[in-house]
Amino acid sequence: MKKEDLVKKGYDKVAPYFKMFRNLFHNEQELKYLVELLPENAQVLDVGCGMGIPVARYLVQQGYSVTGVDISEKMLELAKQNVPEADFHLYDMNDLDFPDTSFNGITAIYSLFHVPKEKHFKIFQNFHRMLRTKGILFFCVGPEGGDDVSVFLDKAEMFWSNYPPEKTLSLIKSAGFEIIFDEILDRGDELQYWVFARKP
Repeated sequence: MKKEDLVKKGYDKVAPYFKMFRNLFHNEQELKYLVELLPENAQVLDVGCGMGIPVARYLVQQGYSVTGVDISEKMLELAKQNVPEADFHLYDMNDLDFPDTSFNGITAIYSLFHVPKEKHFKIFQNFHRMLRTKGILFFCVGPEGGDDVSVFLDKAEMFWSNYPPEKTLSLIKSAGFEIIFDEILDRGDELQYWVFARKP
C-alpha cells in the first residue's frame, strides 16, 4: 500500500472524532501573521484542509477566496459543512494541477508530513509554480527527521515523514523561495517546525 493510501484510509476512519483532537491546537497567532502578509481579496489554497477548521474558516472570515484540497473524502464532507463558502476538492497533494500563478497564498498545516519526505521538494516546486509573485507559503512539518507509522487517535494507522528542519529549509530555498520566518514552536503541547516563505 502506498503511504498516501494509508493516510487517506486513516483520515477517513478518524474523521468523526477529529474535531476534538484538532481543537487542542492553537494557531491563531500564525494565522493573523499570514493575514498581515497577504493582500486584500487574496486567493488562497489550503492543502490538506481536513475538516476546514480552523484554517479555511479563518481565511474565509477575512474575506479571502479559499480553495481547499484533501486526500480524505470523509474529511472533505465535514469541510463542506463547516465552511460552505469555500471551494473543496479531492486531491492528493502530489498531484495538484492548478494553473500557474493561481494563488496569493498556499497553506499546508499538519499535512505535508503525511507525504514521504523524498517527495517534499517536488511539492515545494509545485507550490512555487502555483503562487503569484510575492505569494506566501505557510506550512509546518515535524521538528525532527525520520519516518514512522503509528496509531492515530487510538483508531487508525497513520504515516509521518520529515526531514530535519535544516534540510527542509534548504529545499524551500532551492525551490525558489525566500524565508520570512522559520522556528520550532509549541502549539497544543506538540512541537512542529513552522515556516513562512515568499515567492520573490
